[in-house]
Amino acid sequence: MRVLIVEDDVKLAGLIQRALREQAALADVAHAGEDALWMADATPYDVIVLDLNLPGIDGFETCRRLRSSQVPTPILMLTARASVTDRVTGLDTGADDYLVKPFDVSELLARIRALARRGPVTRGPVLSADDLSLDPGTQVVRRGSTPISLSTKEFQLLEVFMRRPGQVLSRYDLLEGAWDMAYENKSNVIDVYIRYLRNKIDRPFGMRTIQTVRGAGYRLAAATRLRSRVTLAGYARGSAIQASAPPAGRLPTVATPRCAMAMAATRDSPSPQPASRACFVRLNGWNARSARSAAKPLP
Repeated sequence: MRVLIVEDDVKLAGLIQRALREQAALADVAHAGEDALWMADATPYDVIVLDLNLPGIDGFETCRRLRSSQVPTPILMLTARASVTDRVTGLDTGADDYLVKPFDVSELLARIRALARRGPVTRGPVLSADDLSLDPGTQVVRRGSTPISLSTKEFQLLEVFMRRPGQVLSRYDLLEGAWDMAYENKSNVIDVYIRYLRNKIDRPFGMRTIQTVRGAGYRLAAATRLRSRVTLAGYARGSAIQASAPPAGRLPTVATPRCAMAMAATRDSPSPQPASRACFVRLNGWNARSARSAAKPLP
């Protein structure tokens, strides 16, 4: 769930944003009505929380322009104006709910969830891919019957994958789906969290679900079984031994010194050719040393 908070009070906007993030929701903040217009047009939010007393155009005019721009996102007006006239005006300009300050945070979150359920985005109760399941309501992830503990950001990233199974998602798509606008788009945060997800939902079960598409991004594909490292290492050793083994029926050859080869060629050749003098000198020296060693008495 993604929520846009339009509030000029920085502290109050931060309080609402933290409360939403604790509920595993994404929350962006706009401090002026003009900012809310372009942000709502650029991003498909599930709910917009709109204050009335804003710098520039007020909340009523912001709501009116959003509806005239065909933005169907449910709008919750959050304001200190408690008069019946203001409530009627807010609902008539296009708001879906109206909450007066001061308010209880739990009530605000409940109203946001209620608006998100009847919003324009249709969502099933539980997302599933093969034996992997994700419940957005209870924030429970399972591989078969085994529960998997994920952090909030890992859960949000997996939800993006499971809502678009089989599609190749670029890093930009994943950042847009699972991060607020304050992210650093030049960092390797996507690669880091992809590794976290694989270490939790794939590797412990010997499965491969999140695939890397070179030059394009990542994809949630049908689960495939991973080969164990022991099997792969044994296969590699067997291949190396087979490649280095001599052909069947032939013994491995042993390197012969060039001097001996030269003398054999000279001795066995029909037309003997003199071997090099250096070869004879080396061989004669070796024979002499061998003879002296054999003749030397033992101590």
